[in-house]
Parts: sequence; C-alpha cells; structure tokens
Amino acid sequence: MAVVDISSARPQAIDQEQLAQLAVTLSRQLTRATLDGLAAAIGSSLEQIGSTLGAHRCRLLEFSDAGTVSRTHAASGSTIANLAHDAVAESWLIDRAGRGELVAIARPDELPSDAIATREHAQSAGGCAILAMPASAGTRVICALVIEAAPSLRRWPPALIERLQLVADILAGAVQRGQHERVLKSNVTVIEQLNARLEADNVYLKEEIKTYHDFDEIVGESASLRTALSRLSQVAPTNSTVLLTGPTGTGKELFARALHERGRRHARPLVRVNCAALPPTLVESELFGHEKGAFTGAVATRPGRFELADGGTIFLDEIGDLPLDIQVKFLRVLHEGEFERVGSSRTRTVDVRVIAATHHDLETAAAQGTFRADLFYRLSVYPIQLPSLLERREDIPRLVWFFINRHQRDLGRMISKVPQAVMDTLQQHTWPGNVRELENVVERAMIASTGDTLQLDEPLRLGGAGAAFSAPSENLDAVQRMHIETVLQRCGWKINGRGNAAERLGVHPNTLRFRMKKLGVASPAAKARLESARMQPSA
Repeated sequence: MAVVDISSARPQAIDQEQLAQLAVTLSRQLTRATLDGLAAAIGSSLEQIGSTLGAHRCRLLEFSDAGTVSRTHAASGSTIANLAHDAVAESWLIDRAGRGELVAIARPDELPSDAIATREHAQSAGGCAILAMPASAGTRVICALVIEAAPSLRRWPPALIERLQLVADILAGAVQRGQHERVLKSNVTVIEQLNARLEADNVYLKEEIKTYHDFDEIVGESASLRTALSRLSQVAPTNSTVLLTGPTGTGKELFARALHERGRRHARPLVRVNCAALPPTLVESELFGHEKGAFTGAVATRPGRFELADGGTIFLDEIGDLPLDIQVKFLRVLHEGEFERVGSSRTRTVDVRVIAATHHDLETAAAQGTFRADLFYRLSVYPIQLPSLLERREDIPRLVWFFINRHQRDLGRMISKVPQAVMDTLQQHTWPGNVRELENVVERAMIASTGDTLQLDEPLRLGGAGAAFSAPSENLDAVQRMHIETVLQRCGWKINGRGNAAERLGVHPNTLRFRMKKLGVASPAAKARLESARMQPSA
C-alpha cells in the first residue's frame, strides 16, 4: 500500500458543494464494497479526495484497540517504503490523532517541537499544510484522515474542516465494518475448526459407545488394591506418563479412566487404542491419521487417535504389541509431540497425556530386543502394578454382588441370596482370567439361576496356581472335611450364630457337629485339650 504522490496537481479553489457530492459518492461506493474489496475501495476514495482537494498526499490511518496504527490505507500507486518512513517521521501526528485531537498545520512554525523530521522537510519544500481528522465511535478512535496539501495552501477554513470531518466519518464507518467483518470471519473460521473437531470427537465417541463396557467404579478393599489406588491418586493430578502393568483382566482400562477423570485434562476426551487389536498395516494410520488417497481404501482424510486426543489423554492398551517401526514414531510423539499423517509431509503437533498398559514384561522384552529400551524407559515414568484376583481374594464377595446388581435388570433376574458354599467356591478358585473371568462366571450363574438364589451352572476347576487350595480329592469325605475346615477357620471355629459356620454352610448347627464328629474335624483348641489329656498320667 502506498502514498500517492500527486504533487503535479494544480492548487485550485475548493468547492464546498463538490465536497458534499463527494461524500455522497464515497458513502455509496464504500457501502457496496465487499470485505475482500474494501481496501481497494478505501484507496480509490482517498484518490478521489486528494484529487478534489488538489492535495499532495492523502492517507487513512487505521487504529487498533490499543491506539496504535494497525494499517495504513493510501491511494493506489504509492510505495510501502514511503509509508514506513512516514510512520517514523510523523509519530507526533499519529500520537495526537490517536488521542482524538484535530491537527491542522498551515505553516512550519505551527509544528510542535517533537515534529523534527516534518519541520526539516517543510523547510526544504518551502512550507507545509497538514490536516489530520480523527474519527471516533464512542470513546475509541477508529481512524484518522491525513491530508497534506501543496505549500501554497496556507489555511484550513472551518467550513472545509466540517466537510472533511463528514468524509472522515464515512471512511471510519467503512473501516469499522471491515474490522467487525474480519473478526466475524475469524470467529467463523474458529467455529468451523471447532465443529470439525467436535465432529471427529463424536465419530470416535460413537465408536467407543459400541464397544465400551466396564465397571462404574473400582470395587474392593484389599491391601494390594489399596496400594495401587494410592499410587493412582498420587499421579492422577499430574501430566506424567503412566504405565499400567498386570495380568489380563485386572481392570487396566478402568484404572486409565480413573486417572483421566481425576486429572487436569478430564474436560477433554480419553481416547482408547487397543494396540493388539489393530492390523499391522493399519496401526500407523489409526494412531497418526491419513490423507485422502494415501493408500488403497483411504477415500477421505481422517485424523488419527493422537489428534482426537489433543488436549486430553490417550490410553494405549497392550502397548507391548506395538510393532517396532511404529515404536520409533510413537517415541517421537512422546518426546516432541510431533508426527505426520500417512501420505502427508506436514508436521503436526499435539499435546496429550499418555497412559499405556500391558500384560507383558516390557523390561525383559527390551532386553531381548522385541521392545525398544528407550521407549520402555520413557513409558515407565510412573508404573502402577495392578494385582491379580488371586492376590485379592477378600474382594471377591464385593465383586460378586457388584456384578449381580449390574446384570440383574438386563437378565431379568432378582438374585437376593448367594449361598456361602457358592461364595467359598468362588473364593477358592485361582481365576487365571482375573476379574473379567469372575464377571463371566457370575453372569452365567445368574442365567442358570431361576429363583432368588445364585447357583453355579457348572463346577469350577481349581487350577494349579492356587497352591493354598490343593486339587480336590476323589474321596467325597476328604472334600467335605477340607471344605468344612476352611469355613470353620474363617469363622473362628464358631458354629452357632448369625454369619457363623452352620449358617454359611446352610445346615443346622447340630447337623454340622454330627458331620464334624463323623469326619474327625476338630478345632485347634479341642485338639490341644485331647493332646493334653493324653499326656497326663492315668490315676
């Protein structure tokens, strides 16, 4: 944008009616101008003003909210270099116009003391005539019309200033409209970007709703579970990377959701990726996205899971199954937050918190070369070991009732009783599939139970892992003896009373005493008394 130099224009008498007609013409032209054509329309208006006045130069200074010049409009044909020079040389004029002060200079001696460069120019040119007309909206100065006339013009009559103020106000209206439209256009762009982001989030969440099925809360009071929950509460409020380890079925996704909900990013989505479920050829596309046409079947551009999780959390389940070539790119995202979509050379940045989970021993895998050692150390900033169900048997009764209440409505059951024998069987099982296996067993039992009492649909096999619970003997008496002794030990060898051994076994106390005598079951105290009596000498 430039300052037109029309120094060859001859000074002429200024017709007030001609100025009035010019104001009407400019108003019509500027009103019709589009946002893209507004700058050209303002430049044309300034050229017409300069021609009408016989001015040397004519410019429009547009002010920001802070009172600084945000842009300079000028007639076509001027140079940016001149404008840059003017901005420095005429800071005195800009400061006064920005405060809403009218500046009318007809002679060099009327210049203020800080107009050093302008005074030097006036002396070399043989005079100066400068008029700056600020135009405001409320208390804010929108712009200032700056006119430099030939030195032969020695005065700025009030009638002329009045007409030119009208012209300046018309220009200010156009400038303000342009500012508002630019802000609106910018907001529309932001809204479109947000809508695109929301649409992508909605697509992901719809996919998640189809597959998501998990606990509503973490159930249990065992010491091993409390230890894991304590570590969870310590790291959740931070942005640190967390590695969840433990056997399959221990609730790693539940822990990941708890970490996200208790963290700083809970308002943004938690995006889940099961690395083991992704085909090797699609892992990179799923994680980092792809451009249209990047490969066969890429019929549209699609953002990856990292983009969807931007500002939130990404949960990478079974991270140990991630291919080695993808591990390199994943490590870059962890270090620098940068990646490229498949089929694109444009580097994108994201800000995500990473929660990873695995049932593999990643340290061993790193030593064997099947998992990158640098990625392992980057992931294990704060590891949390989730206990197996075998380590938290005391939580099984709570979990059983939790699953019963969870599935009753869907299965059309009203289970209100769980026989102690059933509960004991569940607590004695080794549960190689952990909590997930327990939920499946309870659900099957509910389907098989027609009344209000839970009954197992088939016997559970005690695996070799449960050393404390040895494999059942083929002798029925031995099985009964072991079961009765186990229940009595848990009840402190108390037979009578609510919740004690007879009630748990579902038999009358006298019946239990008869079976104990028949099977040779005796409490430690009774055995001690018998041993003491045997050791005493006979009379």
